[in-house]
Amino acid sequence: MVGSGPNGLAAAITLARAGRSVLVLEAAGTVGGGVRSAELTLPGFLHDVCSAVHPLAASSPCFRQLPLADHGLELVHPAAPLAHPLDDGTAVMLERSVDETAAGLGRDAEAYQKLMAPLVERGDQLEPFLLGPGPFPRHPLAAARFAVLGLRSAVGLASRFEGERARALFAGLAAHSMLNLYRMPTASFGLVLALLAHRHGWPVVRGGSQKLADALGSYLRSLGGEIETGRHVDSLDELPPSDLTMLDVTPRQVLRIAGHRLPGRYLRALRRYRYGPGVFKVDWALDGPVPWRAEECLRAGTVHLGGTLEEIAASEDAVWRGEAPERPYVLAAQQSLFDETRAPDGKHTLWAYCHVPNGSRVDMTERIEAQVERFAPGFREQILDRSVRGPAEIERENENYVGGDINGGVQDLRQLYTRPAIRLNPYSTPIEGAYICSSSTPPGGGVHGLCGYYAARSALAKSS
Repeated sequence: MVGSGPNGLAAAITLARAGRSVLVLEAAGTVGGGVRSAELTLPGFLHDVCSAVHPLAASSPCFRQLPLADHGLELVHPAAPLAHPLDDGTAVMLERSVDETAAGLGRDAEAYQKLMAPLVERGDQLEPFLLGPGPFPRHPLAAARFAVLGLRSAVGLASRFEGERARALFAGLAAHSMLNLYRMPTASFGLVLALLAHRHGWPVVRGGSQKLADALGSYLRSLGGEIETGRHVDSLDELPPSDLTMLDVTPRQVLRIAGHRLPGRYLRALRRYRYGPGVFKVDWALDGPVPWRAEECLRAGTVHLGGTLEEIAASEDAVWRGEAPERPYVLAAQQSLFDETRAPDGKHTLWAYCHVPNGSRVDMTERIEAQVERFAPGFREQILDRSVRGPAEIERENENYVGGDINGGVQDLRQLYTRPAIRLNPYSTPIEGAYICSSSTPPGGGVHGLCGYYAARSALAKSS
């Protein structure tokens, strides 16, 4: 196993549970890939290096079958999954309950209930399809009903709402896609994230996201698996003999590691693979909680900063045109409000990023802080220290994040189920026994381990 992100560890665990001996090689000093935590600012302030809030971990059919709680994992649920503040001093709240969420949407309450309640009721049928390895659903009728909605653009689907509040809430959800919100299928991302919030919540990990990676690593070792950190792999030729080789890396690294063994057609497919926008990330050590104008934001683990649908759509459109937005859509997480291990007594952390063109060198610190200050006057006075990472620094820390792309590649219609190349088994490669199990395979980006889980299952099925 090359790489120990959540997908790599999930693949390793799946193989180990099937009785295989497993060796994981990780270039960094700790396991986790994008699931790491560190004191990025001041001593005693624990920040999540990349992933911070984990709706997909809570809902993952892979993680839910593993005894991760026995290995130190504890998910903490904020009172509300999400807050979306507006310039009038209020905030739209995404609650665990569909009805409670609808109650905050004024004249769009009924429209939200009609949209989300049927999806939540069919969640047991929908989630295996939405989080599955391919486009062939076990419950085709439920999947078809979802597709009628999800294949639309986010802006198009939001037109069913009359008021600013519901439209803004949905735009913020859909913008997690890192796609232009005027394009298909961005509506699907908003629907899936709302569905997961209502069914599973958007939890954080007590003690930092690293604890999730540590729990996966601990469980793997309990099964007899071995992990070696500080082992950077440059070629398949460096690896010990094995029946299976699993690559938790994206196409660019596959080309470096295995390109000399790949046939020309597959090489060309990997070279054509498209990476998406990058992120610019800031972590703050704060003297106190963020002074949100809308106090209800203090109930939420995640806060979307971007104002109206029109503003958020314009921000994401600018990124797709290769421009750094002046008023970026910002995703923020305030883990220390719900996990006292993140900061010294009375102090707090804030985690945030915005989308930027792939490889952008524009410093977005001031623009991100201006968006926080816009909805939380006095925020800058709370800052004790900050850590700033642009796309280049993010890629330097994790080679899979090419140009700052944390999703492992564009997740549009062209590349959602054909990642990394068009094959009956997207995880397999033309090299016998070699498989790709990173977020560049279905179902794509997110901390769910499912790319590794499905890749390992397909490898076991072929080798049995």
